[in-house]
Amino acid sequence: MRHLYLDGAWRPSASGASIDVVNPATEELIDRVPAGSPADVEAAVAAARAALPRWSATPPAERGKVLAAAAALIRERSDQIARIISTDMGAPYGMALKVQTLMPAEVLDSYARLAEAYEFDTRRIGNSWILREPVGVVGAITPWNYPLHQIVCKVGPALAAGCTVVLKPSEVAPLAAFALAGVFDEVGLPAGVFNMVSGHGPVVGEAVAAHPGVDMVSFTGSTAAGRRVAALAAETVKRVALELGGKSASVILPDADLPTAVKTTVANAFLNSGQTCSAWTRMIVHRDQYDEAVRLAVAAAGKYTVGDPFDEATRLGPLVSAAQRDRVVRYINRGQEEGARLVAGGADRPAGRGFYVEPTVFAGVEPGMVIEQEEIFGPVLTIVPYSRGEDEAVAIADGTPYGLAGAVWAGSENRAVSLARRLRTGQVAINGGRFNPLAPFGGYKQSGLGRELGEFGLEEYLETKSLQL
Repeated sequence: MRHLYLDGAWRPSASGASIDVVNPATEELIDRVPAGSPADVEAAVAAARAALPRWSATPPAERGKVLAAAAALIRERSDQIARIISTDMGAPYGMALKVQTLMPAEVLDSYARLAEAYEFDTRRIGNSWILREPVGVVGAITPWNYPLHQIVCKVGPALAAGCTVVLKPSEVAPLAAFALAGVFDEVGLPAGVFNMVSGHGPVVGEAVAAHPGVDMVSFTGSTAAGRRVAALAAETVKRVALELGGKSASVILPDADLPTAVKTTVANAFLNSGQTCSAWTRMIVHRDQYDEAVRLAVAAAGKYTVGDPFDEATRLGPLVSAAQRDRVVRYINRGQEEGARLVAGGADRPAGRGFYVEPTVFAGVEPGMVIEQEEIFGPVLTIVPYSRGEDEAVAIADGTPYGLAGAVWAGSENRAVSLARRLRTGQVAINGGRFNPLAPFGGYKQSGLGRELGEFGLEEYLETKSLQL
């Protein structure tokens, strides 16, 4: 069994217990990781607090050099890490390499540059000198769907800011976290600056969120779990950053390039087998174009081959676990019970082993249906019509508790931007605009608090002090 990473060394868990790691494509046991305990969290926080004075006093450019070295080592090991991720959580190898491995390296590099360029203590307002200082010890609690990227989006800016970290990775797909700990160990990150305690959320995650020695907790996961983290953190009035659920809409206006809009929306909805919080899982299209949009969506979905993550023909790997597959199947059944029309895919399990779900498309979806309101987190797209113009389209798009991401498609960029400005959501792609890892990412409403990535992500981990001269 593997060990925890505490105070610069690999150490066994105080609990002695373990968690099985299962390959979702084969349902086979592939590894075991420690089921950490509150005592392990205590040791990790103590190490992080002891390391904080020295690390926070390290010149930002020097902190950046460590992050750059880590990014370079991730690139050097990218094939190995991508294979770990494909085996651990089921992403097709090509996607695991490009999105799940090389993009986190790019994010680390961006924080290496920001650490050197950011003006931590040069701003003056009248007779006041404004300082930006590290918030302190950060508890990072991360999910399984992008197991390296979501860690780097927290650990990268925290370390660049001068914070020390206690990481609790997902117990469902934890192996990328162990690979990253190995990277940090090899590039010479000082002992105690980064600590990792694997384990179950109600045990390790809650101990991290509640610990009085943790100054900030950054969590990515479900909205329900985010509420629990925030409640625990409130007891010690620590800072909280939450990146939670989504039910993002792709709004297609009548003058848009319909084939491109539909094809791109389907691709986004099915990315990572639909296990993406920002996925555009609701296509909102004018009723005059509805039948054609459904036809195009069904044709596009038919090209998403389900299979072995290491088969080059595979576009959709398995869902991460049996529990996740069963959850998605329940939603598919619920959609049919509600009266939505299943036009592609469905709840039938593909032949063979593995936690697979076919790419699924629902037509005849009305606002307020459960499948239109709740995050399914699987390869399920709902197509919703509107009839009365842009006001109705905006009302449908904003008609869920979430506001994480979205898309707008129109014949002119100006028209698309005008509508996008009306949406209460944190990030909107205009006519297929590409994801930008330097732009702030985060949500409105129940999609969370705070922002990740770029300069905005760095500032989440900084306190503000003014000196009156």
